Amino acid sequence: MDQGLPDDFTVESAVALAVRAPSVHNSQPWQWRTGDRTIHLYADRTRQLGGADPDGRDLMLSCGAALHHLRVGFAALGWRAEVHRLPDPAEPDHLAAIELHRHQPTLDDIELAAAIPRRRTDRRRHSSWGVPQGYIEALARRAADEGAILRSALDSARYHLAGAIKEAAALHSDDPVYRTELAAWSGRHFSPDGVPSANTPAQDDTPGALPGRAFAEPQLAQAEGATGENDETVLLVLSTASDDAMSRLRAGEATSAVLLAATSLGLATSPLTEPLELAGTRDKVRDLVTGGTFPQMVLRTGWAPVNADPLPATPRRNPEEVLGKLGKPVTDPVRYRSH
Repeated sequence: MDQGLPDDFTVESAVALAVRAPSVHNSQPWQWRTGDRTIHLYADRTRQLGGADPDGRDLMLSCGAALHHLRVGFAALGWRAEVHRLPDPAEPDHLAAIELHRHQPTLDDIELAAAIPRRRTDRRRHSSWGVPQGYIEALARRAADEGAILRSALDSARYHLAGAIKEAAALHSDDPVYRTELAAWSGRHFSPDGVPSANTPAQDDTPGALPGRAFAEPQLAQAEGATGENDETVLLVLSTASDDAMSRLRAGEATSAVLLAATSLGLATSPLTEPLELAGTRDKVRDLVTGGTFPQMVLRTGWAPVNADPLPATPRRNPEEVLGKLGKPVTDPVRYRSH
């Protein structure tokens, strides 16, 4: 970049942190471009999941999470990101143009950036320890800073949310397009994208357990002694006042902010979007859980059992596949891999 702006190593370091963001099925549906004085985020529609995400909402959330990761990475490296979201109405896949300004990193900047390589999607059972209300309130403030609402699903709201999760899982199990897509994007061993077998447990048949996605070839063991009876999982629901592209992008940024803060607090987290991928179940969540605001993300949150093994990092695509110069295409050699 031009003199006075970050050098290439700094930019590459920030993008390396950005692409550690969670994405639906670890599809990593983003592209980054550098200009003389700006960095740009684009949606990669070739990686949109037709079965799980026909309207691209999950893709937009994924890209929003990567955008927030980038902001955090640059802040820790001494640069404040000024973000212009959806800068060109004629180019809807151009999601953000980022200008950078010198910045003195704060302790919070450094703590959030340090959480990026430690964050994992942990689909295992939680322990019997409760999550303090003060922690939930702190996470809600993080979401509010990004323009979203975060609330804990309690009592009847939790009952209705659990019902929507179960209903969506049942509907997806009867959808051959969804099942084929899920099988193709999971059960991975050496792929740079998709969901690795080492990070997915088998379906939990404990009475009352919430169903997760039926990923292929699950190999992750539950922690010894962890039982669904002691599960103190908190279901956090993130929503927005509207449901346009901007709201979805911001919801992705809020998701990242909450996940990184939760990681800093030592919590185990797992994003859930399955009940929000079907219009019927999403409407139920909106009417019965979020009070009319648009649900964008459910975050399964709790404490990992004390003897739970650390999870391996999920793989990411090579930098040359996602980062290039503005106006020049980046080649992604394989768009859709079978496991």
